Amino acid sequence: MQIVECVPNFSEGRDPHIIEQITGEIQKVEEVTLLDVDPGKDTNRTVVTFVGSPEGVVEAAFQAIAKAAEVIDMSTHSGAHARMGATDVCPFIPVSGVTMEDCIELSRKLGRRVGEELKIPVYLYEKSATRPERENLADIRQGEYEALPEKLKDPAFSPDYGLAKFNKKSGATVIGAREFLIAYNINLNTRDKKLAKEIALTIREKGRYKRDAKGKIVKDKNGKKIRVPGKFKYCKAVGWYMEDFGRAQISMNLTNYKESPLQIIFDECCKLASDLEIRVTGSELVGLIPLQALKQAGRYFLEKQGKSSGVPESELIHIAVLSLGLSDLYPFEKEKKIIEYQIKRKKSLIGMRGIDFIDLLSTNAPAPGGGSVAALCGSMSTALTAMVAALTHNKKGYQDKNKIMNETGARAQELKEQFLEDVDRDTDAFNKVMNAFRLPQKGEEDKKIRKQVIQDATKEATLVPLGVLQRCRETAELTRVVAEEGNKNSVSDAGVAAVTARAAAEGAYLNVKINLQNMDDKAFKKKTLKEAEEIRALVVNHTEETMRLCEQLMEEGR
Repeated sequence: MQIVECVPNFSEGRDPHIIEQITGEIQKVEEVTLLDVDPGKDTNRTVVTFVGSPEGVVEAAFQAIAKAAEVIDMSTHSGAHARMGATDVCPFIPVSGVTMEDCIELSRKLGRRVGEELKIPVYLYEKSATRPERENLADIRQGEYEALPEKLKDPAFSPDYGLAKFNKKSGATVIGAREFLIAYNINLNTRDKKLAKEIALTIREKGRYKRDAKGKIVKDKNGKKIRVPGKFKYCKAVGWYMEDFGRAQISMNLTNYKESPLQIIFDECCKLASDLEIRVTGSELVGLIPLQALKQAGRYFLEKQGKSSGVPESELIHIAVLSLGLSDLYPFEKEKKIIEYQIKRKKSLIGMRGIDFIDLLSTNAPAPGGGSVAALCGSMSTALTAMVAALTHNKKGYQDKNKIMNETGARAQELKEQFLEDVDRDTDAFNKVMNAFRLPQKGEEDKKIRKQVIQDATKEATLVPLGVLQRCRETAELTRVVAEEGNKNSVSDAGVAAVTARAAAEGAYLNVKINLQNMDDKAFKKKTLKEAEEIRALVVNHTEETMRLCEQLMEEGR
């Protein structure tokens, strides 16, 4: 599932009617979910958070910026927060299935459109910055809205998009891409905030001032105070006391959880607290967290226990919540705290009871069909592979296989989740094709538009089973691993995993082929069919070899 987060800041925090008009534009866009609207009266600024598909968030961001340009007049704006435009800043953040490079491209796409269509000067910042001096938002925003007329006369301040011309009503907008920010706090069994501050100074990237034996701050030859860096990059931390809960807390903003994972920081805080004769009682997430961050934590704690991390997603989350003590202050509700769970569809094929899915499949309903079944076969193959890996890990006589079984099981679980998403994705793609065929075709322009929409929808409907087929190649390889290296008592399960992997591949191949029949793009047809045929052949050969191996092992075991 491709998910991008977007967090635009609008220069209006007092008039709910204006705020609702802006957020209303976001809610109109398909494939986008509005998660949070946080207005501030003193700052006269509203921070909006929404997530969705790459295309959806770009469209929603543009419509919101356009509405803000219409309803906000910067020439009369005042507030406590620094600002330079009606839409002051608009970052894109990769959450799932997208890279930072993808988000940088999204920021450029949006920036170009805002500059050209809305005539607003646009500056790219953070990861999207076109020059070093524009990486920091504060540097671009220096002097704020009031300084723009003069700054825009300077060629060095020319915008990345739009004209170097002062837009009195809308000001200027800063757009970019950055990593996800996790607001994360660690709880201590003390009221002494000095102890929390001591730990915060040790872990935060900025660190603390260096002191001599007498406790005085050490300075360099130029009289500048010398700092001792903290233990973790991308970590901002302070210590404070929470009156409501009667305890001190280390409050953090983690700006790159991939480089400085919260589970590593948590363990280090536990160690530092112990050195100070206090204890960590648990931790707290403020706001939302990407699923990957919690799965990463779950794997870490399972492996520390000597257990296999090749377990279902639900178990990884359970272990992460327990180990991090995320229910210390109040119950942790994963449906509300995990971004991906906020936007998962309420009604889905894969969420149905098995018997209901089979019953629906057996009716004359056009979907689900073979594509969804192929994906389901893929999920069952990887589930069996993960099972064999789990039955091998730490078993007597197989301890030397722990590393490979752990890696195989973990990867099989990831593929399983992707195949399960494909079950619904295939049906969604089919429905888009059907909807395209229902478009009006009264005039020549209608017919032209309808034909293009049908072609685009058919291409998407082809790419879904192609993705299933691509995953089947790795799935087949994993079945071979558990057949060769896994618990011999489960060799039949490894064989069934191979059979269902082949079924998934054959089914996906057939769906690719039938969709290509309706494609006009000859280059796409040729390239896609060639790739599908090659992958199918590889999977067939691989699974046949695995089946022969399984039969041989069962004969030897008789």
